[in-house]
Amino acid sequence: MTNPYFDGTDSDASESGRAEDPEIARLLDAILPHVAFDGWSEAAFRAAAHETGMTVPQGHALCPRGAIDLAVALHDAGDRAMVEAVRAADLTAMRYRDRVAFALRARIEAVRDKEALRRATALFALPHHAAEGSRLLWRTADAIWTALGDASDDVNWYTKRATLSGVWASVVLYWLGDDSLDHQATWSFIDRRIDDVMRIESAKARANKSVLLKPLTGALSFLFSGVHAPHHKPPMDLPGHWSPRR
Repeated sequence: MTNPYFDGTDSDASESGRAEDPEIARLLDAILPHVAFDGWSEAAFRAAAHETGMTVPQGHALCPRGAIDLAVALHDAGDRAMVEAVRAADLTAMRYRDRVAFALRARIEAVRDKEALRRATALFALPHHAAEGSRLLWRTADAIWTALGDASDDVNWYTKRATLSGVWASVVLYWLGDDSLDHQATWSFIDRRIDDVMRIESAKARANKSVLLKPLTGALSFLFSGVHAPHHKPPMDLPGHWSPRR
């Protein structure tokens, strides 16, 4: 049954902004066995190009950064698989927190190769690749919220994605060390992290209703009233835009 919470609108980030290129997919399939031994390295990329019948220059024409671009392609493929799983599911009877948990589990189940993800996590933790890693975390969080039909159009668009980016990062690290049967420990960890997020949201709601805190929350609301969710791809590759309050 079609998921009633997906409105059919794909953001640039939710689909990772990229359709799968068949040639890149061939390179990705070829590099995965080498990543376990050589990491996301130039040596692994050259081996993948050779096995697919490409020259190295032809491979770099598709992936200018070599193996790094293939690591990004692997991440994007996982996001697409997660979105498809959420779309196909009937989430009607689930609480909202359970829909988010379902999407996080679907994203874990979309991981094709655990060792490749472990190597990619180490790669994007390096200082010169950390910005790319942060963008990938954000894209996954945006993909989840978009697939679940998030309609926020203000600062909440950002805070939801920032919070879920942190949750997703912690879930990945936990899962990489999880050897429990059928990932049960990871599923429990996801539930605990979402409970933490829900407690924060409840506290925010209570603060907004508090007479004592009204001057502070009112000032913050005024300050962030010019922040809007992005409706078009921003010119500087930033997630959103700012317009002054009129």
